[in-house]
Amino acid sequence: MAEYSPLRLLANDADDLQVMATTLQDAVAKIGDVRFDAKGRLLTVVFNRFCWEAGGGSRVRSGLQLGSVLEVKARRLRRGAKDAVIELLTLTFEPGEAPGGVLMLSFAGGGDLRVAVECIDAVLADVSPPWRTRRTPGHDLSGT
Repeated sequence: MAEYSPLRLLANDADDLQVMATTLQDAVAKIGDVRFDAKGRLLTVVFNRFCWEAGGGSRVRSGLQLGSVLEVKARRLRRGAKDAVIELLTLTFEPGEAPGGVLMLSFAGGGDLRVAVECIDAVLADVSPPWRTRRTPGHDLSGT
């Protein structure tokens, strides 16, 4: 396995968020690993992310925490199926009234989380050592 250093990323603008999106591409989580604390205005998702930066071949447990959350809406996600696996395709930001907007977490199969935020306030941190995996993420781009 290539040299590994745990990631600790902060995002306070759309450019920073794009780095997180790239890092989290093809990360998987269970529905039960998505938590929204309305009182604390925090959304936390724990992913098993593919270690693209370490040359591939491994995954690591990573926590994504979004702060200043005003509202979370789920679409086409089976919220009651706590063990259902979701695969993150991308994370995007749709600006609204500055500095706020909507963070969209888009998942394979068409589901998404729409997270209205007062501002971009995101943290991504690895919380485990990496482990080997034989499954490399791949996408059928043929359109069939």
